[in-house]
Amino acid sequence: MAALIWLVAGVLLAAAEALVGEFFLLMLAGGALVTAGFSAVTDVPVWVDAIVFGVVSLALVLGVRPALLRRFDQPPLKLTNVAALTGKKALVLEEVAEHRGQVKLDGDVWTARPLDVTEVYPPGTTVTVMEIDGATAVVWRGP
Repeated sequence: MAALIWLVAGVLLAAAEALVGEFFLLMLAGGALVTAGFSAVTDVPVWVDAIVFGVVSLALVLGVRPALLRRFDQPPLKLTNVAALTGKKALVLEEVAEHRGQVKLDGDVWTARPLDVTEVYPPGTTVTVMEIDGATAVVWRGP
Protein backbone atom coordinates (compact mmCIF):
# COMPACT_ATOMS: atom_id res chain seq x y z
CA MET A 1 0.00 0.00 0.00
CA ALA A 2 2.85 2.39 0.82
CA ALA A 3 4.34 1.84 -2.64
CA LEU A 4 1.07 2.90 -4.24
CA ILE A 5 0.97 6.08 -2.14
CA TRP A 6 4.56 6.93 -3.11
CA LEU A 7 3.71 6.24 -6.75
CA VAL A 8 0.70 8.57 -6.65
CA ALA A 9 2.75 11.21 -4.86
CA GLY A 10 5.44 10.96 -7.52
CA VAL A 11 2.96 11.35 -10.35
CA LEU A 12 1.25 14.32 -8.64
CA LEU A 13 4.58 16.02 -7.99
CA ALA A 14 5.63 15.51 -11.60
CA ALA A 15 2.32 16.96 -12.77
CA ALA A 16 2.73 19.94 -10.44
CA GLU A 17 6.18 20.53 -11.93
CA ALA A 18 4.49 21.35 -15.22
CA LEU A 19 2.90 24.37 -13.53
CA VAL A 20 6.07 25.60 -11.82
CA GLY A 21 8.94 24.73 -14.17
CA GLU A 22 11.73 25.06 -11.59
CA PHE A 23 12.70 21.36 -11.58
CA PHE A 24 12.39 21.21 -7.76
CA LEU A 25 9.11 19.31 -7.72
CA LEU A 26 10.42 17.07 -10.47
CA MET A 27 13.34 16.09 -8.23
CA LEU A 28 10.90 15.32 -5.41
CA ALA A 29 8.83 13.30 -7.87
CA GLY A 30 11.95 11.32 -8.73
CA GLY A 31 12.53 10.67 -5.05
CA ALA A 32 8.94 9.56 -4.59
CA LEU A 33 9.09 7.22 -7.59
CA VAL A 34 12.36 5.65 -6.43
CA THR A 35 10.82 5.23 -2.99
CA ALA A 36 7.75 3.62 -4.56
CA GLY A 37 9.98 1.07 -6.24
CA PHE A 38 12.00 0.52 -3.07
CA SER A 39 8.83 0.10 -1.02
CA ALA A 40 7.36 -2.34 -3.55
CA VAL A 41 10.32 -4.74 -3.39
CA THR A 42 11.01 -4.51 0.34
CA ASP A 43 8.90 -4.83 3.44
CA VAL A 44 10.37 -2.09 5.60
CA PRO A 45 8.60 0.40 7.89
CA VAL A 46 7.34 3.66 6.45
CA TRP A 47 10.02 5.67 8.26
CA VAL A 48 12.66 3.83 6.22
CA ASP A 49 10.75 4.79 3.08
CA ALA A 50 10.81 8.40 4.27
CA ILE A 51 14.58 8.24 4.71
CA VAL A 52 14.98 6.77 1.22
CA PHE A 53 12.75 9.53 -0.16
CA GLY A 54 14.77 12.21 1.62
CA VAL A 55 18.15 10.88 0.54
CA VAL A 56 17.17 10.34 -3.10
CA SER A 57 15.37 13.68 -3.33
CA LEU A 58 18.30 15.53 -1.79
CA ALA A 59 20.72 13.81 -4.15
CA LEU A 60 18.57 14.77 -7.13
CA VAL A 61 18.12 18.36 -5.96
CA LEU A 62 21.83 18.83 -5.36
CA GLY A 63 23.17 16.67 -8.18
CA VAL A 64 20.77 16.80 -11.10
CA ARG A 65 18.77 20.01 -10.70
CA PRO A 66 21.72 22.42 -11.20
CA ALA A 67 22.61 20.70 -14.48
CA LEU A 68 19.00 20.88 -15.67
CA LEU A 69 18.78 24.57 -14.74
CA ARG A 70 21.97 25.34 -16.68
CA ARG A 71 20.70 23.40 -19.66
CA PHE A 72 17.20 24.87 -19.84
CA ASP A 73 17.60 28.30 -18.25
CA GLN A 74 18.76 30.07 -21.40
CA PRO A 75 17.97 33.77 -21.83
CA PRO A 76 15.47 34.48 -24.60
CA LEU A 77 16.89 35.20 -27.99
CA LYS A 78 17.31 38.88 -28.67
CA LEU A 79 16.51 39.82 -32.22
CA THR A 80 19.03 42.03 -33.97
CA ASN A 81 19.38 43.90 -37.26
CA VAL A 82 16.37 43.81 -39.56
CA ALA A 83 14.76 40.96 -37.63
CA ALA A 84 14.37 43.34 -34.68
CA LEU A 85 12.44 45.84 -36.80
CA THR A 86 9.48 43.62 -37.55
CA GLY A 87 6.52 44.67 -35.43
CA LYS A 88 7.84 48.18 -34.69
CA LYS A 89 5.86 51.33 -35.38
CA ALA A 90 7.00 53.69 -38.11
CA LEU A 91 5.90 57.16 -39.19
CA VAL A 92 5.06 57.74 -42.83
CA LEU A 93 7.20 60.61 -44.17
CA GLU A 94 6.27 60.35 -47.85
CA GLU A 95 3.05 58.81 -49.16
CA VAL A 96 3.41 55.02 -49.13
CA ALA A 97 1.92 53.32 -52.16
CA GLU A 98 2.70 50.20 -54.19
CA HIS A 99 5.91 51.54 -55.77
CA ARG A 100 6.96 54.48 -53.59
CA GLY A 101 7.06 55.79 -50.08
CA GLN A 102 9.27 56.47 -47.09
CA VAL A 103 8.86 55.88 -43.40
CA LYS A 104 10.90 56.87 -40.36
CA LEU A 105 11.75 53.75 -38.43
CA ASP A 106 13.98 53.78 -35.32
CA GLY A 107 15.40 57.15 -36.38
CA ASP A 108 16.28 56.02 -39.89
CA VAL A 109 14.46 56.71 -43.14
CA TRP A 110 13.43 53.57 -45.01
CA THR A 111 11.78 53.07 -48.35
CA ALA A 112 8.43 51.46 -47.79
CA ARG A 113 5.53 49.81 -49.51
CA PRO A 114 2.19 48.70 -48.10
CA LEU A 115 1.49 45.08 -47.26
CA ASP A 116 -1.75 45.37 -49.20
CA VAL A 117 -0.74 46.95 -52.53
CA THR A 118 -4.20 48.51 -52.93
CA GLU A 119 -3.72 50.69 -49.84
CA VAL A 120 -2.10 54.13 -49.76
CA TYR A 121 -0.87 55.72 -46.54
CA PRO A 122 -0.61 59.52 -46.36
CA PRO A 123 2.26 61.30 -44.57
CA GLY A 124 1.86 61.40 -40.80
CA THR A 125 0.25 57.97 -40.59
CA THR A 126 1.62 55.56 -38.02
CA VAL A 127 2.14 52.10 -39.48
CA THR A 128 3.48 48.79 -38.29
CA VAL A 129 6.43 47.11 -39.97
CA MET A 130 5.31 43.66 -41.03
CA GLU A 131 8.59 42.59 -42.65
CA ILE A 132 11.76 43.90 -44.22
CA ASP A 133 12.09 42.97 -47.89
CA GLY A 134 15.64 43.80 -48.95
CA ALA A 135 15.95 47.52 -48.14
CA THR A 136 12.19 48.10 -48.13
CA ALA A 137 9.94 48.07 -45.10
CA VAL A 138 6.63 46.37 -45.79
CA VAL A 139 4.14 48.23 -43.61
CA TRP A 140 0.51 47.95 -42.57
CA ARG A 141 -1.72 50.54 -40.98
CA GLY A 142 -3.75 47.93 -39.15
CA PRO A 143 -7.41 47.75 -38.35
